[in-house]
Amino acid sequence: MRRKRPDYPEHVVVKRASAGLGLFAARPFRKGERIIEYVGRPLSTAEQYTSRSKYLFEVNSRKTIDGSMRQNVARYINHSCRPNCEPEIERGRIFIDAIKPIRAGEELSYDYGEEYVDEHIKPFGCRCAKCQEKKTPR
Repeated sequence: MRRKRPDYPEHVVVKRASAGLGLFAARPFRKGERIIEYVGRPLSTAEQYTSRSKYLFEVNSRKTIDGSMRQNVARYINHSCRPNCEPEIERGRIFIDAIKPIRAGEELSYDYGEEYVDEHIKPFGCRCAKCQEKKTPR
């Protein structure tokens, strides 16, 4: 019996990417357009320090969201050193907006920030398209 997938928004698609699974545009997006909301369970301060989730998103010094639940389709957006999206925090909610035009089929990405990159990405090497280009001999 196949497991039922969560209902994903029609304007994005989860599929294989260079860094595992990624979120891709199912239609074009204009610069400045809101794409998706990053959702999850708010954590207490104590839970923030004991959580082993890699999907923690700090909203402010008092609020962090654990976006590990499968309904949070935005969790599939991978890091990039040359992103096409950025998180926008409004009234305690996290939205992902396009910072440049995005073509249908293009992978969505944003910069996870220095702390996350140093802790989780640098030890293994960045797999974003920009960094992969650097590794490819010309």
